[in-house]
Amino acid sequence: MKFFSRWRLDLAALVCLTLAVPGSALAQSAAAAGPHDAIFQYKGADRESWLLERARKEGAVSIYTSMAPTESGPLMKAFEKKYGIKVDIWRGLSEGVLQRVVNEARGRRQAVDVIETNGPEMEMLAREQMLSEFVSPHFADLPQAVIPKHRMWVPDRFNFFVVAFNTGKVKREDLPAHYEGFLDPKWKGLIGIEATDSEWMAGLVSVMGQARGMEFFRKLAEQKPDVRKGHVLLAQMVAAGEVPVGLTVYNSNAQSLKQRGAPIDWLPIEPTLARPQGLGVARHAAHPHAAALLADFMLSPEAQELLNSMGRPPANQKVKTQLNNFKYVMLDSGQVVDEAEKWTQLWDRLFLAK
Repeated sequence: MKFFSRWRLDLAALVCLTLAVPGSALAQSAAAAGPHDAIFQYKGADRESWLLERARKEGAVSIYTSMAPTESGPLMKAFEKKYGIKVDIWRGLSEGVLQRVVNEARGRRQAVDVIETNGPEMEMLAREQMLSEFVSPHFADLPQAVIPKHRMWVPDRFNFFVVAFNTGKVKREDLPAHYEGFLDPKWKGLIGIEATDSEWMAGLVSVMGQARGMEFFRKLAEQKPDVRKGHVLLAQMVAAGEVPVGLTVYNSNAQSLKQRGAPIDWLPIEPTLARPQGLGVARHAAHPHAAALLADFMLSPEAQELLNSMGRPPANQKVKTQLNNFKYVMLDSGQVVDEAEKWTQLWDRLFLAK
């Protein structure tokens, strides 16, 4: 388990040091205008046709994403069918997406055009000037309070931390109304959490108050929850019955499995936290016109409706969904990044250290 802790801290150090090297190309370019600003910020009435004409000459576009292949695949196929432009997808966990982008930037390898992953990771990339400010005709349909002022990334979907349960092992009516209910000894050996969810802890402590919140997590650690690496994996383990109840499952992952007939369901337990998933264009994209076109598509009602149909809570408010029809608290991605070291150390001490 200690591998998770070291790897996450090493990755954070890697990102923090990216601009710390005196005279580095990244540091020198941080304050300069991006090479593709005119493209990414084009606001003409003919934006779609203007981008498409030039994107077809570029011929392809690449995206790095943490979205599951069962959702990212159909979404990219819809784009290819509509515009005739091939999409190369690289998929990894959010930390993997972040690390790949950072490593390629340091190696002067400009392979990625569009990046889509967790809000905090997107915020880290924005701070390192690896993304460019961009515009889209669909920005007006997004929740404005969640759009960072720098506009180097915007929310394209949301993840809600919910409790998922195996319907063959646990009854919905037996679940407690509040997370503190899982401190009952009867849940010991039945619950699981994701290995990197320190932001979930930070959010719950903020909502519950420092004393009450930290007491909850100390007692939760005593329950010895099953710790799994990856939110998709945790949901799969719940569906398989290996982890009867997952406390930090994304409702999108549980809903996707449920819609495919797996014995899994989910419930928002108080307090329910939400986190934006972000979309941005790479500062040095090799296919900038195609990158802007793909970003527009992913924020459009067409693509957002497709996401919703696959169980992914959309960000575009024109799309009606039942996947967020409950009370929740939205995490601030900037604050998550600012306080990451503190909460990661606390989380690792409680749940990963042996």
